[in-house]
Amino acid sequence: MKKMLINYKDLVELGFKPNQARTIIRNAKILMAKKGYPFYNGKRVGSVPAYAVTQIIGLSSSEKSEGDNK
Repeated sequence: MKKMLINYKDLVELGFKPNQARTIIRNAKILMAKKGYPFYNGKRVGSVPAYAVTQIIGLSSSEKSEGDNK
């Protein structure tokens, strides 16, 4: 089963710097709040859906794996 939520530690493990990872999570929270999920306005919320992160960074997991093979 794929992981549905991502936090900043997951992004750091993927190779992002800590500040970049926090910025991505922050932007994903803003995106989710604009989509009508007020839960993501909370300061203590640190996990966001994976699809929100892929929209922020502009890369899906399938595109990443295809790029690794070339």
